[in-house]
Amino acid sequence: MYKILTFFISVFISQVAFPQFSDSVHHHFSYSGTGIINKTKDVNSYVLNNMAAYEINKKKLSFNTGASWVYGKQQKQLTNNDVSVNANLDYLKNVRPLYYWGLFNFDESYSLNINYRFQSGIGIGYTFVNKPNLNFVMSDGFVYETSDLTDPVLGKDIYQTVRNSFRIKYRWTYKKIFILEGAQFVQPSLISLKDYILKSNNTLSVKLNTWLAINASVGYNKISRTNRENLLITYGLTVDKYF
Repeated sequence: MYKILTFFISVFISQVAFPQFSDSVHHHFSYSGTGIINKTKDVNSYVLNNMAAYEINKKKLSFNTGASWVYGKQQKQLTNNDVSVNANLDYLKNVRPLYYWGLFNFDESYSLNINYRFQSGIGIGYTFVNKPNLNFVMSDGFVYETSDLTDPVLGKDIYQTVRNSFRIKYRWTYKKIFILEGAQFVQPSLISLKDYILKSNNTLSVKLNTWLAINASVGYNKISRTNRENLLITYGLTVDKYF
């Protein structure tokens, strides 16, 4: 039995391909559905995390968009109803290490007390490592933000600010099967260092075939202005297609 199982695993791994961008492949779509359901005699809770992304990658320009929706309840009480939409444009990223970027973000978050938040900005990035199995990028710039939050003391809080936006992004693959990737953000306000945003998203995926993978993800968010944070650890499936 062990030999038969080993044989099928070897055949499976040998047939898994790791698609990527090339001279003829410029588009990438992915969808990930993850979550946790906990049901016992005393507790009934769940969190579902849905994410979709689409990317166009050309020689000088790359454009990617993404959207996510986290929804959760515990004992029939709402814990998460968080929506995030983003768009990012990179110029010269595939030509040289130093490149330019622009972004637009929109967020609504029940768990973080965000009624709405818009961000737009520009900056520069630098690709320190760009190999088939490893990519490491750091970027920095400025974003303008307008938000409607719920302050724990003052209540409704509508304001505008300019933030410094620093990001570290990485992607590592092993034997074209295991993929570890993530992005970490720090966004302090230029008006007050006590006003800051922290974001961290990391995912470990195992390819099942050219378009399907199982994954586990860890996401962390904190907003000092509302004194709120959340930590999500989920697992599920990802559909991944290059064309």
